[in-house]
Amino acid sequence: MQPVIYARESTIDGTGLFASQAIPKGTRIALYIGERIDKAEANRRCEAGNHFIFTLDDQWDIDGNVPENLVRFANHSCDPNAESIVDGGEVSVIAIRDIAAGEEITYNYGYDLEEYREYACRCGSANCVGYMVAEEFFDHVRANTSLR
Repeated sequence: MQPVIYARESTIDGTGLFASQAIPKGTRIALYIGERIDKAEANRRCEAGNHFIFTLDDQWDIDGNVPENLVRFANHSCDPNAESIVDGGEVSVIAIRDIAAGEEITYNYGYDLEEYREYACRCGSANCVGYMVAEEFFDHVRANTSLR
């Protein structure tokens, strides 16, 4: 049985995803679901303002902008409590630590350095680098930006 999650206003950004019950570390919170689309279609939809495109691989993406995909509201954090795992054409969001009832569920979006300055992070964590980049790029971003 998957944990119960819900969406509501977030202090991080817009709508966020929240746990309505305690979620133990290692629990699959949800699948990121939606229409499987090719890169050309994903680019068209992104340019049209769709912010819910999730990269599967070099050929395919998922358009998660469907009502039944609550996990699309999970915000980015530089100090997340969950992670996304792509396996066999599916994307699972898994708790990487215990998550308390009422806590916002976040994961690192894992963006690369291409145009990273266009994706400001508002997570507010002590570990925040100011941009939505993969953790492997934190040191590079810290060395090459003035955050405050």
